[in-house]
Amino acid sequence: MEESIQFAKKYLEDILSFFGLNTDIYATSEEDVIELNVPSTHLNGFLIGQKGETMRALQYLVGSALRNGGHEYSRVNVDIAEYKKAKADRLAEIASEWVDAVKKSNEPMNLRPMNSADRRVIHKVATDAGLETESQGEGRDRHVILKPAKS
Repeated sequence: MEESIQFAKKYLEDILSFFGLNTDIYATSEEDVIELNVPSTHLNGFLIGQKGETMRALQYLVGSALRNGGHEYSRVNVDIAEYKKAKADRLAEIASEWVDAVKKSNEPMNLRPMNSADRRVIHKVATDAGLETESQGEGRDRHVILKPAKS
């Protein structure tokens, strides 16, 4: 795992240096995912991109390089200036409101389609609060259903 982490860290640092950004990336691992955190710089907006698209592209590049290099671990999460962390925190707050609404109404709630990272946040908040969750749909239409816990 350590070799994969060091490769991913160096690979992303090399990409960023191409854009004139020489910074030290904080790299860790959680379960089987390599976490790469880029500190806040003057290029945050550029590196994050519209709705995080550039950041996801960087994540894809690093993951592809790991897979093509035959590294043991290839799941990567790139976060720039804690953008993803802040987004997940905001989503968790909203999810808590949805959880309360489901508990109050005792009726299932279909949420809007969202990406896998956002669905993971919803599942965690809801199950921690005692609700059952289920993902349904395919591709861009995949969404979470919050369900009251069975008695």
